[in-house]
Amino acid sequence: MSDHIYKTIELVGSSPTSVEDAIRKAVAKAAETVRNLRWFEVVETRGHINGAEVGHWQVCLKIGFTLEDGE
Repeated sequence: MSDHIYKTIELVGSSPTSVEDAIRKAVAKAAETVRNLRWFEVVETRGHINGAEVGHWQVCLKIGFTLEDGE
């Protein structure tokens, strides 16, 4: 197994549907501009209350990716 060096970024995904959807949206958006995504960690979960119901989910993520040679 080779050595891996990771860099992390923090993102906040949001969704009116679910926590899982918020995570998927954040990962998909990161994948548009960041190569070598490897893992994510949910750091915080919160949401917006609309009346007596959950109106929107927000999930703070750390996303790790491997560095390429020369970075």
